[in-house]
Amino acid sequence: MNVEIPRLEHQIEIDAPPAKVWELISDVRRMNEWSPQVTSTRLRAGYDTVALGTEFTNRNQHQGQEWTTHATIVRFEPEQALAFRVAENGMVWAYELTPLGDSGTLLTQRREAPEGVSELAAGFVESHLGGAGTFMPAVAAGGRETLEALKAAAEAP
Repeated sequence: MNVEIPRLEHQIEIDAPPAKVWELISDVRRMNEWSPQVTSTRLRAGYDTVALGTEFTNRNQHQGQEWTTHATIVRFEPEQALAFRVAENGMVWAYELTPLGDSGTLLTQRREAPEGVSELAAGFVESHLGGAGTFMPAVAAGGRETLEALKAAAEAP
């Protein structure tokens, strides 16, 4: 049985073209530079580049707890969209780029669980991460922080 969770979505306008924003988000190995929850990302053995089907491992942290997740790139459309599915909880994290004028980008970050979250994953949140009432707001805040960090990096000279 799976547990339903709310979809998260954040957007930010970036004063940089989609190509520059894509350069940053398309290399998931750099996610620890933007996300306050991710401490490291490594491509799984056998993968040298990030593309559709690439598998990778994240080390995550929250309030002194650390855990590992495994993900697969499920959407990879250069300068348009990147999405990955986390094996342990079924979450899909997506980033979509929309051109704004001649040199800007609207970056949308979305997290959804199309099939719900497993009871095992929900139980881990309850037993190790302070419960949904604490962890989910932290995830939402982390999503906003991630977009702010991406914006700063893309707009840097």
